[in-house]
Amino acid sequence: MTRTSESIYEELLVMRCQDGESDAFEELYSRWQPRLLRHAMHLTARPEAAKDVVQEAWLAVVKGLKRLEDPTRFRSWAYRIVGNKSADWVRETQRRRKLQAGVTEEAKSSSTDQRNEDEDMARLRMALKQLPGESQAVLSMHYLESMGVREIARSLGIPPGTVKSRLYHAREQLRNALKG
Repeated sequence: MTRTSESIYEELLVMRCQDGESDAFEELYSRWQPRLLRHAMHLTARPEAAKDVVQEAWLAVVKGLKRLEDPTRFRSWAYRIVGNKSADWVRETQRRRKLQAGVTEEAKSSSTDQRNEDEDMARLRMALKQLPGESQAVLSMHYLESMGVREIARSLGIPPGTVKSRLYHAREQLRNALKG
């Protein structure tokens, strides 16, 4: 790769940012924001998601910029961060869709001659909606997605003991919601 005056100037900007010059960071941001936003848009195909992804990416850039040893690698490093943040967004979106599809499919599978069971499911769904999001998530992962404690722990980034505790409390909350 031939180094142009533009690429050399951007390397200098990165070094100035690493030295803590805020005006250099503002210029680096204004130069790279449109490029990173375009990249995120290609990866997420959603303008709002792309904006969120790039905002998260800039937070990671700010945190890690001092550790970037080679300023010539800023471009690939920044694009990799946006790629990783976009992949996280896509995974989370797919997980949510799968969870919603599972709940929807479960609701559709009830037949009309099972009225009591339908009513119970409706009551259960209503009770689930009353629970905090954290409780809904752990119950859905365990019962609807058939995930074990360790798998839930890995996906949420928490210890297995915390998952067990959350499951216990979520069941208690669900029990109380069904009584009320």
